[in-house]
Amino acid sequence: MPVSARILVVDDDPRICRLVARYLTQEGYQVHTACSGEDMRRLLQAEEPDLVVLDLMLPDEDGFSLARELRAKSGVAIIILTAKADTVDKVVGLELGADDYITKPFDERELLARVRSVLRRTSLKTTKASAGNGSLARFAGWQLDLEAYELISPAGEQVHLTTHEFQLLSIFIEHSDRVLTRQAILELIAGRDWSPYDRSIDVLVAKLRKKLQEDPDDPQLIKTVRGAGYKLAARVELS
Repeated sequence: MPVSARILVVDDDPRICRLVARYLTQEGYQVHTACSGEDMRRLLQAEEPDLVVLDLMLPDEDGFSLARELRAKSGVAIIILTAKADTVDKVVGLELGADDYITKPFDERELLARVRSVLRRTSLKTTKASAGNGSLARFAGWQLDLEAYELISPAGEQVHLTTHEFQLLSIFIEHSDRVLTRQAILELIAGRDWSPYDRSIDVLVAKLRKKLQEDPDDPQLIKTVRGAGYKLAARVELS
């Protein structure tokens, strides 16, 4: 992950914009700021950032809508940085495709750690190809290009995946011959421990199943192994 990654900070509070921009710039990142959804769109066209740090409470548009728009149009990494600390807001933000969610007030060092982590995970899209036997994985009519970061459906349509969804599917493909526990999945994706009260992996699996057009009541590709974890129930061919 290059230190000069481009970051766009979207927040209507000039103090937050200055604080985040100054701190991340000192760490070697190229940082631009926007105070509204309109400014965000203008800078997106001009700069093509690697990461967007997005507030949810903006003067002209709802941040959730902007996150949805970002995810629908691109694979840019998204960190939501907001004063909304309710668990429901966090779940909604992550389900819309955000890669991480940080509440205000925040510690600058934690923000930097989260930024580095998200950019590092995003960079897996280029390293996964060299880690396996090939960059193209085929399973049950689906095709995942580990180098181009693209999922193609059996009907030939491109299906967009968030960073975490791509990582999860890549993990299932890499370990298609065994059951993966929630602990193992979380360690591979986020590098942290799983607790019995942590539903993040279950939520992520449900989102990926939806992208794979699986019946939520009878999933056929990603099987739940009761009391153990999850398993990809399809033969994988790499080329």
